[in-house]
Amino acid sequence: MKAIVAHRYGPPETLVLEEIDTPAVEAEQVLVRVRAASVNPYDWHMLRGRPLLVRLSAGLRKPKSGAMGVDAAGVVEAVGADVTHVAAGDEVFGARNGSFAEYASGKNFVPEPARVTFEQAGAVGIAGCTALQAVRDRGRLQAGQKVLVNGAAGGVGTFAVQIAKA
Repeated sequence: MKAIVAHRYGPPETLVLEEIDTPAVEAEQVLVRVRAASVNPYDWHMLRGRPLLVRLSAGLRKPKSGAMGVDAAGVVEAVGADVTHVAAGDEVFGARNGSFAEYASGKNFVPEPARVTFEQAGAVGIAGCTALQAVRDRGRLQAGQKVLVNGAAGGVGTFAVQIAKA
């Protein structure tokens, strides 16, 4: 399969399109044919290796894994033996390293809502999940409460405003 990879930290020009192996599907994973993927600040940090703290987990001198991209949406091609929430042919979205490729495999894919396009669902991943955790889990926002989302111009803030309003 084809994938966008980075073998060293640096600017976008370090990205290359390569032929790599299709990821294997473990018991709790799904294999997704990627139809849409989005770019977010996480991808930028992983590409640049900055802030330097990123390199503690991603690799000090060069990335441990060249796989790029996290957020994706697509169609399930195969499911692991322990997967029950989706089946082959289902439209899904989620987050998994290596989403800038023809296929991605992982545990963090869920069914895509019926009226949502692949492009819309592919942009939810990290930003949407972070906003949901902030508003619902950490903020414990309840009906009737008011909330101020400071800096709502980015991905997380945009989702946080919509979740808080809902």
